[in-house]
Amino acid sequence: MAPRKNFRNQAKKEVKPAAVVNKNGVKAEATVAASGGGFSSTKIFTWFMVLALLGVWSSVAVVWFDLVDYDNVIERAKEFRFNFSEVLQGKLSAYDADGDGDFDVEDAKVLLGLKERPVSVLLREAKEESAVKEPDAVPTPPDDDAAVPLPPISDGFIPDDSRDEATHPYEDENNAIDMKGELVEKAQPQQTVEESKQYNDQPGSLETKETVQLRYNAEAESVPEPEADVESVLEPEADEESVPELEAEFVPELKENAEEQPKDKLKEKAKKKKPKLLNKFEKTIKTEIDAAEKLRKKGKVEEAVRAFETLVLQYPQSPRCRYGKALAEDGLAEKMLSNDMLQKAIGTYKEASELPNATPDLIKATLKKRAERQQFLGRMRGALATLEKLVQIFPEDVALKNDLGVAHLLIGDNKSAKRVYEEVLATAPSDGFAKVHYGFILKSENKIAESIPFLRDGLESGDPGTDDGRFYFHLGDALQRMGDDSAYKWYERGHQRGHFASVWQRSLYNVDGLKAQPWWTPKDTGYMDLVKTLERNWRIIRDEAQSVMDKTTGLFVPEEENLREKGEWGQFTLWQQGKKAGESCRSVPKTCGLLERFPEAIGCKRGQIKFSVMQPGTHVWPHTGPTNCRLRMHLGLVIPKTGCKIRCTNDTRAWEEGKVLIFDDSFEHEVWQDADSYRLIFIVDVWHPELTQYQRQTLSPI
Repeated sequence: MAPRKNFRNQAKKEVKPAAVVNKNGVKAEATVAASGGGFSSTKIFTWFMVLALLGVWSSVAVVWFDLVDYDNVIERAKEFRFNFSEVLQGKLSAYDADGDGDFDVEDAKVLLGLKERPVSVLLREAKEESAVKEPDAVPTPPDDDAAVPLPPISDGFIPDDSRDEATHPYEDENNAIDMKGELVEKAQPQQTVEESKQYNDQPGSLETKETVQLRYNAEAESVPEPEADVESVLEPEADEESVPELEAEFVPELKENAEEQPKDKLKEKAKKKKPKLLNKFEKTIKTEIDAAEKLRKKGKVEEAVRAFETLVLQYPQSPRCRYGKALAEDGLAEKMLSNDMLQKAIGTYKEASELPNATPDLIKATLKKRAERQQFLGRMRGALATLEKLVQIFPEDVALKNDLGVAHLLIGDNKSAKRVYEEVLATAPSDGFAKVHYGFILKSENKIAESIPFLRDGLESGDPGTDDGRFYFHLGDALQRMGDDSAYKWYERGHQRGHFASVWQRSLYNVDGLKAQPWWTPKDTGYMDLVKTLERNWRIIRDEAQSVMDKTTGLFVPEEENLREKGEWGQFTLWQQGKKAGESCRSVPKTCGLLERFPEAIGCKRGQIKFSVMQPGTHVWPHTGPTNCRLRMHLGLVIPKTGCKIRCTNDTRAWEEGKVLIFDDSFEHEVWQDADSYRLIFIVDVWHPELTQYQRQTLSPI
């Protein structure tokens, strides 16, 4: 290669005579004709090179129909490092950017960034690059595969339900869900999935018909890194036969409590084989598949889609090519934030699974990806149908049955889920995942004592998908209701595992860093105007509430969260999730009018505004609310002189008529009503004062 420093100067400087040594070792001066008598061989060589390169870069000038700045041309030439011998011999294929076999104006356009490189060239280069494998490359251990793992969601990817109902008969309402028990800094779609209420509602909240959806994979509780490859499922980096490690669909990640698991169990997990995705024919075109896959893994999803489309046209019966196309479309959907493109990927996954000669591992991987993406779009019934097909094809696969059980729970079909987990436990009695979910179902049926051993054994198993705050919550709650103080041992363990802020504060939908204390003063909240308005007008609010308390009106409905040990507890809701509850305000217009100018209350998407009446002889179990993003105000309206009290953590207080009590209901609290007459209060939830305006606008409703 020519020295870079000399490339520009050779066209400007006169060749300086230099002393040379002949083959006999005698110095001689290089001679030059004094009066145009000729050029030395060195000059001839130099000018020939200059003319050749000027000819090459004259093509560049044509691109703009004008002369290009010569200094810029020289810098470009330096950048590409032309080989002088190739220039002299006319061999410029090394700079053939468009793959047509020569160097011309089109190549100059590509080199100067004025034109994209053809996908055929990119594919060719990817093939060449993938052919040279790093000898010591070791695949990165995959993430744990939990029951219903939703892939990482990029900011702003919000399902818009653009499907055609006619073309998706199994996919009903768009039940897009927020699967995170923490702040998600983006707007979330609202959802009211009544049919999934039993599984989705968080016990211990005072809300009626809440749909608090929690993740099942505790290992994915933090917001995913932006650069995470959401499609890195079952994709071979190297030769499938030579890499024993499984990828994400098949190898559970060793959890933080791995040291607590038996060594032979961990060893058994590590020995599982890598899935085989290629059939016999596809092994002959592996280089082409790997080349297209290389584009996708490098984030060049548009080029990857085109490359796989080309392969699908060439090999229409190749399941692996079709699967690669689906993965590329999936990645493009995330990049474009397009549900239409994601729906296209879902269709392509289905096509891949139905092609003949698809390997069992590829069918499993493809249909699992399809079910995951259907769930991501909120199409729970479509995902259920896909998982049912998977279980039919692989009836011995316990993990798939566990996934199917969760799919039934997500649509509120606890009966079918219970049947699935009974089948699993009949064949795999030590399966921890099935145990915690079966225990959860028993507890939802109010079979408290029966649920405890399943929840406890499942958590102690350390199996993937069991280390979830929900199950620590349910086990502790069940033990508390049975009068067993070991409940707090499990709450402490849940806190140590990072699921609870503390033993007392056990909410699961949290924003980190918010001030946490059980009891608050009006001054602490900063909502003095609201508190004064409530206290000054408490009689107006009381009178309107009493006017609609008649049972014949049907406005007060029984508490439905199974929080009562005994007694009667009715509620009349005015606002829920930041919206008016139907026509409720028509019955109490003055009360609603007083609240209209307080957005911290009526705009609190993670709270409610409601009347609460509790009859004598009522006891509410210790419980916590679902989120630390709100504070709860209780305005006393009708308070008996004795017998009514509320405990929050270890501090017990009583209501007063016309006064506001404020507490954070994400802390454990308990209520007793042992008076001789009813107790009536007005509950107003407000945003936690430390939340920003952006957070208040973008947090998902609860």
